[in-house]
Amino acid sequence: MMRRREFITMLGGAAAWPVAARAQSATPVIGFLGSGTSQGYVKFVAAFKIGLGEAGYAEGQNVSLEFRWADGEYDRLPELAAELVRRGVSMIAAGALPAAVAAKAATSTIPVVFMMGSDAVRFGLVASLNRPGGNVTGVGLLNNALLVKQIEFLRELAPTASLVAFLANPHNPNAENDGREAELAARVLGVKLLRLSVSSEPDLDGAFATLAQQGVSALFLNPDPFFTARPDKLAALATRHKIAAIHYLREFTVAGGLASYVTSFADGYRQAGIYAGRILKGEKPADLPVQQLTKVELIINLKTAKALGITVPLPLLGRADEVIE
Repeated sequence: MMRRREFITMLGGAAAWPVAARAQSATPVIGFLGSGTSQGYVKFVAAFKIGLGEAGYAEGQNVSLEFRWADGEYDRLPELAAELVRRGVSMIAAGALPAAVAAKAATSTIPVVFMMGSDAVRFGLVASLNRPGGNVTGVGLLNNALLVKQIEFLRELAPTASLVAFLANPHNPNAENDGREAELAARVLGVKLLRLSVSSEPDLDGAFATLAQQGVSALFLNPDPFFTARPDKLAALATRHKIAAIHYLREFTVAGGLASYVTSFADGYRQAGIYAGRILKGEKPADLPVQQLTKVELIINLKTAKALGITVPLPLLGRADEVIE
């Protein structure tokens, strides 16, 4: 029988175990930092969990997730990231550039895996794509790099449009640079570009009122979580105002948008989930190259084209990867 003094000594020794040693036996926690809304990212969170599953992790079994959503209010992200750091999460998964920047600023030791369509080197998240070199790596979605091609497709879909609108969230770090690239592409194609700032519901309604006043018949969007959360509303507004729009997500076209030229957000989040699992198993972000998704798809909604009075050119229809009828 164990003596009382031996039992007390054993308890005291357990209490003195190093925190790190106890943490190793605990279930790892991934802090998911989202720039947008939980409702707008349901599909992408599900894809992230699928990737975790492929790496051998299942939520509620051997890993848990804690979510922090900024709901499009990017000034909240630094504190939300700090909350996750104070919580002592095992890593941070950061959705979109604003969240990745906040996570990077909040910690230099906790691994960060991002999913975004921005230049990770230009924004100081990694030293290089092949050798990230720090605590951050992730998946690049190519979305911002597709802006020039999107405006080219708009010219094919709406060849008589002389004024094209570009909607961007001014709080997104990409907005100004992408706006300049869009202006350059518009000049090359011989069209004028109208840049409008949108970061709230009133802004969105006001922007479409401005488009109607200006006689704009074509538009495209700067990739941003604010827009990502509102595919149905944006598709409906464009159709109501008889505006040809090309989008950066398939979901917009499924919701009734005219067309999308996209990389797969869902696949990007799945790949990020795989990376998260690999890091939980001991690999270091510094040694995991930033993955660049290179597959792009053109999706056209013929029903919407008919509603807008647009006849999609046969060559463009032939190049489409998916046609929604």
